[in-house]
Amino acid sequence: MKNLYVEVFSRLTGLRQLFGRKQGLNKGWLFGTPYVMISKPECVEPILSSPKHIDKSDDYTYLQPWLGTGLLTSFGQKWHSRRKILTPAFHFKILEDFMDIFNEQSSVLVKKLEKEIDRDSFNVFPYVTLCTLDIVCETAMGQHVNAQGDKDSEYVKAVYEIGSIILNRQTKFWLHSDTIFRLTSDYHRHQECIKILHGFSYKVIREKRDMIRSERMNNNNNFVSKNNNNNNTKIDQNGNHVDKLYIEDDNFGKKKRLAFLDLLITASDAQKGAHLTDEDIREEVDTFMFEGHDTTSAAVSWSLLLLGGNPKIQERVFHEIDTIMCGDRDRAPTMSELHDMKYLECCIKEALRLYPSVPMIGRHLKEDIKIDNYIVPAGTTALIVTYMLHRRPEIYKNPDRFDPDRFLPENCVGRHPFAYIPFSAGPRNCIGQKFAILEEKAIISAVLRKYRIEAVDRREDLTLMGELILRPKDGLRVKITKRE
Repeated sequence: MKNLYVEVFSRLTGLRQLFGRKQGLNKGWLFGTPYVMISKPECVEPILSSPKHIDKSDDYTYLQPWLGTGLLTSFGQKWHSRRKILTPAFHFKILEDFMDIFNEQSSVLVKKLEKEIDRDSFNVFPYVTLCTLDIVCETAMGQHVNAQGDKDSEYVKAVYEIGSIILNRQTKFWLHSDTIFRLTSDYHRHQECIKILHGFSYKVIREKRDMIRSERMNNNNNFVSKNNNNNNTKIDQNGNHVDKLYIEDDNFGKKKRLAFLDLLITASDAQKGAHLTDEDIREEVDTFMFEGHDTTSAAVSWSLLLLGGNPKIQERVFHEIDTIMCGDRDRAPTMSELHDMKYLECCIKEALRLYPSVPMIGRHLKEDIKIDNYIVPAGTTALIVTYMLHRRPEIYKNPDRFDPDRFLPENCVGRHPFAYIPFSAGPRNCIGQKFAILEEKAIISAVLRKYRIEAVDRREDLTLMGELILRPKDGLRVKITKRE
């Protein structure tokens, strides 16, 4: 049987070819559920901009045994509460603390790629995926799992295996039933993976809580606020107000490396009436692990393939990186230097336009809504097809062409605000999008400081799988040579 997600995605892209710019709002039924498929910005805006239609579609329920009801899968008051607690953890000062991790793991990736130099071709996707897994484990939990060096790690294997099991369940409609799924061998392995993943997360959470408790008892930490209120300031040793989510130095004057988990525990303790249990924190850490892993690896891999297929554009990126880094290809960039890589960012944005990491956004409509002069009834699932939205010819001339200049500031003027939504939009947009762009720039710039990329796979020959993440069915083959 052909993979359902390959088949569905093939049909969706076929509709685009058939109807062209007229395509934008269609209705249909899937397994007894009414759907509207949307790919026009004027139709997307009423849904994504509304604070009422923030509930995710049923596809996300298969993630709940692993992720619980964290920020990705929760709804209602729980989602609002979690979003409020988590938002400060993505402040730019926190992201700056993650730069060392981005650069260190990107350097490991560059080293791992050495064995592929001058080979006819290789699949770049697995290399990038292991790199992003290392980054997200260290930034989320402060744990070095060494995914790039130890593929046999129990935790790493569990992450990969549970992803495969969830995908298999999503693509086979008879496995949607909990009763039938429990009769399969996949279910038993699913439970084993859950035990490993949750066990690891809970262990790290307990250790981190004990460490923070010990530091507080010894009064040698910067987690204590002078005032017991809800503001995000504390008083340092000099009496200055600083963000209470930031830990500055340890007892030896060395800057501490924070993880998302540290920030989550601290932010939770600072919110009156919003203290998070270990299970609550585990949900958010695991959610960050899932969301910050596959989506980023897809974006980086597609970017490398597209740059490899467009040598002139790649040369412009080389020039930008070399100019900003003053020709030093061994030194890691600072956050400010990554920020200055504007053209590289345009390339990443264009890659996300052509191949958005999340190709479809599903929302469950809680009440009737008017879209493009039609009334869409409550109970309908709205399927916003980002992949098609991003290729509308009236918005993007020659929409299938890779053209980073589309995202130069002067070319974005007048573009509909919902015509480009790789990180969704509205109140439930991606909380970690600045983290993602910064990480992607760090990885790609590290690779391009050392290697020239040549695409081996032709885009038109690739089979796309429109799952929760947009993947190439058979990987992305490239060739690398060492830069002179």
